[in-house]
Amino acid sequence: MTVYPLTGVIRPYAWGSRTAIAELQGRPTPAEGPEAELWLGAHPGDPSTVPGPDGPVTLTTLIDGDPAAQLGAGVAERFGDRLPYLMKVLAAGAPLSLQAHPDLKYAGEAFARQVADPSLPKNYTDANHKPEMLVALTPFDALCGFRPAEVSALVLTELNLPQLAPVITVLRSGDLSEAVRLLLTWPADDRTPLIDAVTAAAAAIPVGHQHEESFRLAIDLAGHYPGDPGVLVALLLNLVHLAPGEAIWMPAGNLHAYLHGLGVELMAASDNVLRGGLTPKRVDVDELLKVLRFETLEDPLLHGAEVAPGVTSWRVPVRDFEMYRVELTSSRPPVKLPGTGPRIILGVSGDVHIGEEHGIPVTLSPGTAAYAPAAGGPLTAAGLGTLFIAAVPD
Repeated sequence: MTVYPLTGVIRPYAWGSRTAIAELQGRPTPAEGPEAELWLGAHPGDPSTVPGPDGPVTLTTLIDGDPAAQLGAGVAERFGDRLPYLMKVLAAGAPLSLQAHPDLKYAGEAFARQVADPSLPKNYTDANHKPEMLVALTPFDALCGFRPAEVSALVLTELNLPQLAPVITVLRSGDLSEAVRLLLTWPADDRTPLIDAVTAAAAAIPVGHQHEESFRLAIDLAGHYPGDPGVLVALLLNLVHLAPGEAIWMPAGNLHAYLHGLGVELMAASDNVLRGGLTPKRVDVDELLKVLRFETLEDPLLHGAEVAPGVTSWRVPVRDFEMYRVELTSSRPPVKLPGTGPRIILGVSGDVHIGEEHGIPVTLSPGTAAYAPAAGGPLTAAGLGTLFIAAVPD
């Protein structure tokens, strides 16, 4: 086969939505439990499956059987016998944890230390980095990167809480690292009283205040994660409201959190996550501070470019992946799909037929996907709808 129907795995994290992925896929009723992420790829944690002669086989198994044909010689030489990216449909029904990911060099060194010394905390699942991007399918709210320290100092000052004075002082000096360390190491017995005081002060801020949105955010996050100092760390970050089709980019060391909405996420094939709050899971402050980049992110948006009629490309400064969106109209003839190497194609609207001139096409409806090996050659698409394509840049 030159194009395979691809069946992903839905992960039921507690923050997931019961309706977003179901509605995308046209299921008439909400899911019984939360559906957080639809994984599309060959990550060993939850590899997708394709049809085989004797039943479904994992994409990992398919690639292992003939890496050169599946990945192409260039990709196999750069990344070994593995698909270097993972595509997800992410459905945030509640805020995710504040998190960051290591760069490639640090991930390799830290994972090697962890393997050599079993007594070390299990912070890393592999030796890979995990830069990631997300394109919104619905209105999508996220925290992405540090905003100017002087703005964060002003916001915290307006809460009028004397106990925050040390944090405000270091923010005014521009020291984001020390501000984050102070908040995440706040004495455990004092955390709940602090966050209770923050929410009470935030609730008293009048409507129309310059930073009203930040204070409403603090109240909302504290409702999900009472007593969590991550509520205050969140106020140091850019609050981003994405319209459908807009994107954000999270490079190594970028502190971020998704808050609400449905989007298509593409990342390097890793599950290395260091958390900084807004979670019941373990937070390793010392390790997080080693990977964070304490610099202001002036523009959190990742801007796409139209590279052909109806085709938008998002290029990122890593070799692992690139993303395309292809919008097809009924008036257009079959079009050649962009990208090279192993590709995953996700349908998000309409019905689109994917294949080669003489092959049997795969029809994609919303929320379904296909996999195209590198050896399959050029692909065409026909129909009416919208596709997202994950590929490996040349």
